[in-house]
Amino acid sequence: MENPEIARVFHEIADLLEIKGGDLFRVRSYRNAALIIDGLEEPLRSLYGKNGVEGLKHIPGIGESTRSKVVEMLATGYCAYHDELLREIPAGMLDMIKVASLGPRKAAILHKVLGVSSIDGLERAAREGRIRDLPGFGEVSERKILKGIEALRLISGKWKISTALRCGEAFRDYLKAVPGIFEIVLSGSLRRWKEEVGDLDILATCKDPEAVMDRFLTHPEIKDVLAKGKTKSTVALKSGLQVDLRALDKKSFGAALQYFTGSKAHNVAIRDRAKRMGLKVSEYGVFNSATGKRVAGSKEEDVYKAVGLPWIPPELREMKGEIEAALEGRLPEPLLPEEIRGDLHVHTDESDGGSTLDAMAEAAISMGYEYIAVTDHSKAVGIAHGLDEARILAQMAYVDEFNKHLKKKGERFRVLKGSEVDIRGDGTLDHSEKVLGALDCVVAAVHSGFGMKKGEMTARIIKAVQTGLVNILAHPTGRLLGERGPYEVDMEAVMDEAKKHNVALELNSCPERLDLNDIHLRLAKDKGVKIAISTDAHSINHLQNIVYGIHAARRGWIEKKDVINTLPLKGLMRFLKKG
Repeated sequence: MENPEIARVFHEIADLLEIKGGDLFRVRSYRNAALIIDGLEEPLRSLYGKNGVEGLKHIPGIGESTRSKVVEMLATGYCAYHDELLREIPAGMLDMIKVASLGPRKAAILHKVLGVSSIDGLERAAREGRIRDLPGFGEVSERKILKGIEALRLISGKWKISTALRCGEAFRDYLKAVPGIFEIVLSGSLRRWKEEVGDLDILATCKDPEAVMDRFLTHPEIKDVLAKGKTKSTVALKSGLQVDLRALDKKSFGAALQYFTGSKAHNVAIRDRAKRMGLKVSEYGVFNSATGKRVAGSKEEDVYKAVGLPWIPPELREMKGEIEAALEGRLPEPLLPEEIRGDLHVHTDESDGGSTLDAMAEAAISMGYEYIAVTDHSKAVGIAHGLDEARILAQMAYVDEFNKHLKKKGERFRVLKGSEVDIRGDGTLDHSEKVLGALDCVVAAVHSGFGMKKGEMTARIIKAVQTGLVNILAHPTGRLLGERGPYEVDMEAVMDEAKKHNVALELNSCPERLDLNDIHLRLAKDKGVKIAISTDAHSINHLQNIVYGIHAARRGWIEKKDVINTLPLKGLMRFLKKG
């Protein structure tokens, strides 16, 4: 089993325990373990293979119990405890809790009272009106469940970009073993960095296409070979993800890369433009329609040049004005990883993180950052072991001492005192004004009451923004990809108030969130609202998730000037009104 599968098992154990009404501390420990493992760069199999159990002991947040289960899964391919829980609870209930607004506890009530144990059964119960009279539900809940089921079915067969990227990189490394490989590129919607992808497209140039195909078809994660050819093969993995490999001539590589990156609408526009110029564009190249002479094809940049355009970054190829902008010289300057100077939403083991403050700071320093903001949860988020006033004051004192220590060592890095403070249902904040005023960075977030009506939720968030105590609004729509849709909120109204009160909106880089989406990012840019690209890291490995935020920002046409954590520390502190 590989890291994503082991993480999935731990996530399911946490869900199953919560459905059973188990101890919340155990639920949290399994969920944290899943997050940490999912964020590891090195495969657990490799760590275990080098030094046995000792190779796993350095991983923060993985205790003896979870570590033993990791070893079991690496050795046998299954987890006995997971299987035991699945025998107690119908597997269909794991699908039920993916429905927006229906968590493990509510799913348990529906199972106990109505005998519902699958998506189909849940839908029948909702359509028959059997849910509305149960305590804690009602007609509104019933409608939301039906809406959630519909949304869930629309995204079935989609894969989070993080899963698809890891899979693609594993295939790329696997294929590099073939002699005579020139280039291997992941294309399709993954190259456009869409939040979720339907399948994986890999392009390769090589001396011996058949050797590449033979190697491709022996990958250990393949379940079925759907098609096999000399230059193209398609497989289905054990996970269900479909992977296509195409081997190409070097002279066609650029044209194929442009063609298979998409999107379809973007490519249609490029072909229409070429046709008007007497050209024909295909995956094999750009040709003169009259003579058949090749005009371009080996390089992607030359394909665009042939039709009178500058190269358009893959993230922008969604037919949302990029061609007009290219013609007028208005394409946004792509945000670069080295332009991010720090992370402004980071958790430690003081709340629900798996790493110490010291470890998070050291990891950020190793990434070349100038600062991080430690933003552990406030007390309202009980399941996350949120900090009360006494604990956050103690943490603030520790941060001051930690920064003094760094200064003595000659380090220019700084830890900012922060909090991810809960926005209560009435719009008030979960720490006192005195505490919030003493912090360097206040990140406010909604963690409850997702079912509020649009007007109520909008008023709730705006009230928090208007306090003048908030610097950043975290994961502004509350969505979890594939699990929970966004809550209903008037984002335009929220943005207007954020602009007025100098509050940045977060682009949460966690691949399960990627919140804001590209549409909201474009709107924020148009309104002049600043963006904070942060990871919501719960371990040192999660800091690397900034890459997803950077590419999501590009999809939303966000540039360096739009992002507050591209500022040097002094400039950032001025924005935070603390400088």
